[in-house]
Parts: sequence; C-alpha cells; structure tokens
Amino acid sequence: MENMQVDSTACLCKVDAGLKTVSGARKFVPGAKNCQQPSIRPSVRPSKRRAARGERSRSQSPLLPGLPDDLAIACLIRVPRAEHRKLRLVCKRWYRLLAGNYFYSLRKNLEITEEWIYVIKRDRDGRISWEAFDPVYQLWQPLPPVPLEYSEALGFGCAVLSGCHLYLFGGKDPLKGSMRRVIFYSARTNKWHRAPDMLRRRHCFGYCVMNNCLYVAGGESEGVHRSLRSAEVYDPNKNRWSFISEMSTAMVPFIGVVYNGKWFLKGLGSHRQVLSEVYLPETDSWYPVVGGMVSGWRNPSVCLNGQLYALDCKDGCKLRVYDEESDSWSGHIDSRMHLGGSRALEAAALVPLNGKLCIIRNNMSISLVDVARPEGEPCWETIAGKGQLKTFMTNLWSNIAGRRRLKSHIVHCQVLQA
Repeated sequence: MENMQVDSTACLCKVDAGLKTVSGARKFVPGAKNCQQPSIRPSVRPSKRRAARGERSRSQSPLLPGLPDDLAIACLIRVPRAEHRKLRLVCKRWYRLLAGNYFYSLRKNLEITEEWIYVIKRDRDGRISWEAFDPVYQLWQPLPPVPLEYSEALGFGCAVLSGCHLYLFGGKDPLKGSMRRVIFYSARTNKWHRAPDMLRRRHCFGYCVMNNCLYVAGGESEGVHRSLRSAEVYDPNKNRWSFISEMSTAMVPFIGVVYNGKWFLKGLGSHRQVLSEVYLPETDSWYPVVGGMVSGWRNPSVCLNGQLYALDCKDGCKLRVYDEESDSWSGHIDSRMHLGGSRALEAAALVPLNGKLCIIRNNMSISLVDVARPEGEPCWETIAGKGQLKTFMTNLWSNIAGRRRLKSHIVHCQVLQA
C-alpha cells in the first residue's frame, strides 16, 4: 500500500508504512512490549560535540521549564485527549513522549483515559469513511483515512482489543473477493498498522472479543462450500491466529453478543433457516441454543455490567432488558420522546460509553442512557453533535429526507480509550 500523506493540519499523521509488514507493528501492541519510558532527549543521535555536554543540554531543555521531567510528565498526562495532537507539535521531546505506550499507560493506570466514539460509515457510492466523536468537547475529530483495501470492502468485521486498538478484518473486496487481511488502528499513535492475516478467507461472519482475544466464526467464502463452519481466534500477545472448534452447522451470522462469558450467535444456515449457537471458551465447544433469549433477541444489543440490553424500536428510543430467571425480554426503558421511523433516524449501534449505554443513529445523532441510576428511572441525554435534532421542524424534515436514499449509513461503531 502506498504511504499516503494526510493533511497535517487535520490529524498530524501518515498512514503507517508498516502496513506492508506485520513485525513492525508489534511494538505498538500492549503486552508485546513492556511500556518503558522512551528516550526523550533533545536528539536521538547527538554529535560528538553535543555528547560532551549532554548532561548540561538535558538540564537546559526540560520538558517543562522549572520542573523535573517526572513532574512534567505528571502534568502532561492530565492534558485532555483532544489536545494531544497539538502537544506532539511543541518539540521533539514531547513528540517522542506521546509516540509510545508509556504516556498512555500512565493515563490508564491513573484512570484518566478518555473514551471516544468511532463511527465507520458507507456512502451511497459504497466508499468507507470514518470519524471520531469526543463526548467531553462534543466535537467530531478528524482521522487518518481508512486504508485502501477497506475503502470499499463489504461484510468485514470491526472490534476493539486492549481498549485502544480498532481492528478491521476479513470482508469482501469488490474485485478480489473474500479476504484474510487484518489491520488495526491505534488510538495512541493515530496510525494504521498491519496484523497477521486470518487463517481463512471469509466475509459476513460473526465475531466477538473475550479475554482480550478476537474470535471469528462462520460467514461465507467463494468456492463450492460458501457457508463456513470454521472458527478461529487471534491473541494479540502472541500475535497469531489459531483454529478453534468448528460450529455445529455452517452459518452466516447476523447478530452476536457476549453474555455471562459465553458467545451467542444467531444467523442463517445453508438452507436459509434461522440457527442459534453458543460458544464456551473454557471447553472450546459449540452448542445449539434455544429459548426466550434468542427467540426475542434483536439487533443492536450489548452487555453492560452483566446485564443484556437490546433496542426495541427503530429509532432506538426504547430499550429492552433480558431477565435470565424468566428467560424473557422485559423491563422496557422508554425515552418517551420518539424521533420517527425514517432510515436517517434508525439506530445503527448500541455501545457502552463511560458506564452508560450509547445509541448512535444513521444521522450521527447520539443519545446516552444512564441505566445505573440508583434513584428513579434511567436518564436519557442527547449529546450535541452532527445531526442532532433540535426542533419539531427539523424532526419532520429528517423523516421526509429519510424516505429518500441515505447520503451515508453507519456500518460499525466502537469505543476507544487513550
């Protein structure tokens, strides 16, 4: 892939040339390398003349004038995440400090990391783009472009490992067919990197993350047997894929969730019949599953604080809760302010954000639901952002516009920390 230059005023990065190799990306993966403090000297290779007065030079150019470097770092790690791209421009020492895992590991240890919402969209011409939303400043942030191999891909997976790495994997290229390709974006470096390819080519498959490992199963591939039974897992610490037990039957999943440490999948079999299976990682085994959970299960859905939630209406303004004791979906959580049934207002994703449920719609409006309030009913809140509906007329216009072809629709949505 070509080394594409991104507008330096927008996101201050390049698409990493390491996309051509896998080994070069290992240093960005937490667990693959100890998070040691990087060299933040004024020069990486000082000349002999400068080496003679190295200690004096370092004392004359601290990270922050008047403070030792450890206190300066303690100050810098508390700078809001939205300002980090500006910090990298101050000097080479600050750039080196923010370029690795050390800086962000300190933020994580002190529990001052910030969660941003990352939305991957497809426009009416089939092209993929993406943006990040900062819920603190309530602003959409620019990002480096999606690498070429995923600019028009279909049926690919999207998941987050280690809290800060967004993986794109598999999918179908319009010209080359099903892919094994795996890449990931690091919220710490603001760059794309390569990861080892999957063991099987597949698209429209199921996937999940358990114990910080990425699982994929089923889907389709070109050939005699289009539907797949095979499943595999990626361990970022070992940086490799491994096969796990095959599913009971071939399936093209259309919904999946991790609940109580088990991976539930629901999809279509080779004869277009609806199938449901559950995977148990402890025993590496698949079992067919029936009951109230899968029969009343709708997408999108997510598990938060051990409770399983799913949307119950098109605009996402009503939620359902799964009751394990009665094996049924109940406990409607209603905002009492429904937006409409147009495609523009359709809820495309349900993700956890800072301990709350976050609903993202195709028009890029976002709602937060605090389901853990100790008193009263859950609180609904609309975050200011693109597509926020403010008046009745705006709502009406969105419904009319939604009947036409959408300008773009959301394909994936994830939350990354940094």
